Amino acid sequence: MATANLPPLDTELEIDPMQDSGVSSFRKFWRRFSRHRLALVGLGILVFLILVSIFAPFLTPYSPTTPNLTQVLLPPSAAHPLGTDALGRDVLARLMYGGRVSFMVGFFSMIIATSIGVVWGATSGYLGGIWDTLMMRFVDLVMSFPAIFLLLVVLNLTGANASVGLMILYLGLFGWTGLSRIVRSQVLSLRSQEYVEAARAQGASNARILFKHVLPGAMAPVWVSAAFGVAGSMLAEASLDFLGFGLQPQIPSWGNMLDSAESYIVTHPLLILAPGLVITIAVVAINFVGDALRDALDPRSTAGMQRIG
Repeated sequence: MATANLPPLDTELEIDPMQDSGVSSFRKFWRRFSRHRLALVGLGILVFLILVSIFAPFLTPYSPTTPNLTQVLLPPSAAHPLGTDALGRDVLARLMYGGRVSFMVGFFSMIIATSIGVVWGATSGYLGGIWDTLMMRFVDLVMSFPAIFLLLVVLNLTGANASVGLMILYLGLFGWTGLSRIVRSQVLSLRSQEYVEAARAQGASNARILFKHVLPGAMAPVWVSAAFGVAGSMLAEASLDFLGFGLQPQIPSWGNMLDSAESYIVTHPLLILAPGLVITIAVVAINFVGDALRDALDPRSTAGMQRIG
């Protein structure tokens, strides 16, 4: 009777080290994310804009802040591809350097808002009871006032214009309320799960249970909200700059470029079209990435889209 080709008893079975690992999860995430062609294009645009902003000193010989009154309002040329502004500053150089400020405001204000929103919402949802009621009523109170109005009041009290650090702080402190509600709802649905009860029965502290067992399961909508938060902060900064309550005029940012070009919208439209177009492209690209993140982190959403299609 022929014997089957079985491995020796002392031979270890080969196990794929990537199976059920973080790398495998990332591959699944990337597979779902890459189905969104517009998101891949948006991600490429964002990487390009960020790299251009970082390496601006090596890409242009012009200063974004030093005026040159002998070259005021020059049309596009080989020396100045997008022309110069009312102070003789190269428009392309200001676009490159302005990306630094605009992306910095967007990313760091998002980090502040996300941190506050996650901690506040997770604590409220996990504690429940009277603490949940009080904390959510405070959120309702903050959300009852228009954020842009509160920002204008604070900026007016602290000075007509803000530094980059203050602008980041302002936007971060007024941008966390919506996320806190999302995180709270996620934590409310997770805190009664069996693995949470098991950790509680083993004597784990509330802080350990919340941040190690509950919160990781509620992070998917946080990443999506963070992506949209970057775009929202960039738009808010540009809007405040355009209204004259934003960053100090000497700081090169896309919003300040819009503000300084307001008087030349008819005679020199490129001065306002260039930063406006770049802001639009950056925000739309971020929104495409955010949409893809939402579908990649929630397979049910992707399946639903496929069924609808």
